[in-house]
Amino acid sequence: MQIFFENDCDIVSIVSHLKEGKILVYPTETCYGLGCDATNASAVSKIFDIKKRQKKKTVLIIVSSIQMAMEYIFWNEKLQRVAERYWPGPLTIVAPAKNQELFPEGVVAEDGTLAFRISSHPFVEAIVEELQRPLVSTSANISSQKSPYNIEDVKNMFANCYRKPDIVIDAGELPHKAPSTIIRINQSTIEILRQGELIIDSKI
Repeated sequence: MQIFFENDCDIVSIVSHLKEGKILVYPTETCYGLGCDATNASAVSKIFDIKKRQKKKTVLIIVSSIQMAMEYIFWNEKLQRVAERYWPGPLTIVAPAKNQELFPEGVVAEDGTLAFRISSHPFVEAIVEELQRPLVSTSANISSQKSPYNIEDVKNMFANCYRKPDIVIDAGELPHKAPSTIIRINQSTIEILRQGELIIDSKI
């Protein structure tokens, strides 16, 4: 694993590695995340190998804007209201996907939905903006182990693993925050799938 300090990172260089299929550990507004180009089948498969996770348990993606989200999601007024109020931030939305063929196995769920959000972390924002493609975002841990909030935990977790991330961005100790809140949006209803620190108004 190559380790770079966040303040010394060249975003263009990091994104070029992502386009080559490399796997990145990066800071988010919750914990350290594990990511790759969400449209790269080989890279997404590596994510599942690294986490030792079944592909039926799909990963979420980060987009750079509502406009980008609209390229991959069947949009509606409810989605628009929620997105305008709570993004960018730790809110993941699950909604019906369109252009499903753009994503490899492990990104779109069996029911045809996609989990996605816009991050409020400036590093993630810069990466996705430069990449101009969705970025996989899942906690940088092996399945069943704790989410990491510092790079020592990341290094220790993967020290003896054959499969490990390619690049690690060290942003120091992150605040210990709960994972993102996950909601499912239908035409007129909001269902809470996972409650994080962010509390949303279901009547919005």
